[in-house]
Amino acid sequence: MDVVLLSRLQFAVTIFFHFIFVPLTLGLSLILAFMETRYVCTGDEFWKRQTKFWGKLFIINFTLGVVTGITQEFQFGTNWSRYSEYVGDIFGSLLAIEATVAFFLESTFIAAWFFGWKLLGKKLHCLCIWLVAIGGNISAFWIICANGFMQHPVGYALDDTGRAILTNFTDVVFNSYAWNEFFHTLMASWALAGFFVLGVCAWHLVRKSQTDFFHRAFKMVAPWTFLLCLLIAFSGDLNGKSVADHQPVKLAAMEAHWKTGTHVPFYLIVVPDAANKDNAIEAIGIPGLLSWLSYANTDAEVKGLLDYPPSDWPDVNTVFWCFRLMAGLGAVFLLLSFWALIARNKTEPSRCLLKCLIWNIPLPYIALMLGWTVAEMGRQPWIVYNLLRTSDAASPVPASSVGLSLIAFTVVYTVLGILDIYLIRRFAIQGPDTAQEG
Repeated sequence: MDVVLLSRLQFAVTIFFHFIFVPLTLGLSLILAFMETRYVCTGDEFWKRQTKFWGKLFIINFTLGVVTGITQEFQFGTNWSRYSEYVGDIFGSLLAIEATVAFFLESTFIAAWFFGWKLLGKKLHCLCIWLVAIGGNISAFWIICANGFMQHPVGYALDDTGRAILTNFTDVVFNSYAWNEFFHTLMASWALAGFFVLGVCAWHLVRKSQTDFFHRAFKMVAPWTFLLCLLIAFSGDLNGKSVADHQPVKLAAMEAHWKTGTHVPFYLIVVPDAANKDNAIEAIGIPGLLSWLSYANTDAEVKGLLDYPPSDWPDVNTVFWCFRLMAGLGAVFLLLSFWALIARNKTEPSRCLLKCLIWNIPLPYIALMLGWTVAEMGRQPWIVYNLLRTSDAASPVPASSVGLSLIAFTVVYTVLGILDIYLIRRFAIQGPDTAQEG
């Protein structure tokens, strides 16, 4: 195996475990902030108990997950030095802001919040969790802003040596592609946290364990989760149109669309045949829908893959199936969250709904990973779209060195992932009384 492939595998491992930890941190911090605000405004100790219970699960996830981002940034120097040399002036500044502003804000106030229940006043303590939530979500913005430059490079010029140098920081920060990507990822992370809370509540409600505690949490989070599922559908549409404008090859791969045409239908059932540069099955087509989804015009022209050299194609099968599965899961989440919404005021929601919510807990994680696979694999063979190919970006190091670090990362992250799942499951099952000890 060559250095490029091993480096991509190592980065994929890091991203995989990153998505086990980070999305729950982003969404759960915001839910905790709303719960503690409710406690401060009403003085009801019940919401303090809620905050402390879910807060312990949040702290476990944050503590174990923080290392994934650190090692990910190191890889830009160890495995992708040519990439870092090429866009370091732009990429480095964004990651520096993320670390020195957002991450330090989040990590500083999370300590004050966790240890400050008896040391800080109620309002100041509540402010700490809001700053944690704000810091975490701002951190996500700067990281996605850096990725947005890789997807749609703006605000740069090439110097005499061919390196990309920053010419307009404002253009990079307000990159429309990055903002669409950010909102879609953020809404998905918040919804994941909502489904996590609903799933834990459902587990206890099925077993009639502390039903008042978990039923009230269920009632609070169900509307939040349904609203977010609606916003995900809306942001997904905007994101798709952004892809159509800036990465038409990725769009064609996402839809297994081979031949350029106008008034292009969207097929509900498609099986791509990349080897023959066609689809083996196309059924139940809705006329003009793909044109409308891409450009808000049923008569718009949509470029097909055959208009581009095969060397510029991503892996069609991977991108197509990951996109279809992600979209299918999105429809499931919308229906399930609506079911939870209309059932939230019932004294005993149906066991069928509760069991569905329990089994649903891992699915938002899978959907997020599928979406990120579409975003990253769909950009290939470019690491910076239309500027630098992935094959030219890896470090000039022996493949054996990357292979050893790949094995080490995989082992360490697997242990951390198992530990995270074990601890969260253990304290979630034990319930709020255990969470308040000390």
